[in-house]
Amino acid sequence: MLEAIQKADTLIEALGWIRRFRDKVTVIKLGGSVMEDENALRHVLVDIVFMETVGMRPVVVHGGGAAISRALDKAGIQPRFIQGRRFTDDATLKIVEEVLAYETNEGLARQIEELGGRAMNLNFRSTNVLFGERISLPGANGAAIDLGHVGKVTRVDRGVIENLCYAGQVPVIPSMAIDEQTGGKLNVNADTAATAVAQALGAEKLMYMSDVNGVRRDKNDPHSIIHSLTARQARELIENGSVEGGMIPKIEACLETLARGVRKVHIIDGRVRHSLLLEIYTTQGVGTEIVCDAST
Repeated sequence: MLEAIQKADTLIEALGWIRRFRDKVTVIKLGGSVMEDENALRHVLVDIVFMETVGMRPVVVHGGGAAISRALDKAGIQPRFIQGRRFTDDATLKIVEEVLAYETNEGLARQIEELGGRAMNLNFRSTNVLFGERISLPGANGAAIDLGHVGKVTRVDRGVIENLCYAGQVPVIPSMAIDEQTGGKLNVNADTAATAVAQALGAEKLMYMSDVNGVRRDKNDPHSIIHSLTARQARELIENGSVEGGMIPKIEACLETLARGVRKVHIIDGRVRHSLLLEIYTTQGVGTEIVCDAST
């Protein structure tokens, strides 16, 4: 009986959050270790089906770097990275398109449907919703470094995504775009693609599924997690050295997202079972939420 009562208490706690976030858009960025762990990915997708069932409007934006690297290796193509960015020549682009835009994208939508949800894959052979332009990196003496078919998102077809959400479907979007100048295809960083989608939709939340449990006061102590930060507090943690290494670009991406109008950004460990539901529908959550400063 005690266990049953505790379950009921959990449902009552979730009720307030379910009502609060009904009809609100949440963008979920999938990639990295979550995509590589079949069990973890399944639990994330179950959470997404639950979110849609209780009235939220989840939108999935995904990468697929590890699967792309395996496909390149199988094809005998040596990956080339410049300042952490994958150089994308014609042969690489073809594999990125096949693996990311078709195999991974359509596979995710299919899995959501197998779990009882409704999903629509949005890729080049169904409906593309991301448009962009090529980018380069600054090199020595101010010279631009070419990255090939690598770009950033400059426009999102908001109407298509919103119509799917209103119809009770989960849009599943690969991190690729159409070049608005040439009509060619572009490989896009998944974090920046998710940011662009969240901004275009005026999302309530952007969830970064990470392989750490959030921002920590001590990077080696998972129990030192900070559950809530303002943008100012997050910057202070970077400046005083409390946050370092790979967490710095994650937080900087969160701050950029907040600056573009998204209300909250969350960093959570996608490997924890039902971490999405625990972060959204419980009072304390299991990761870190970063919000705008009170004056903004």
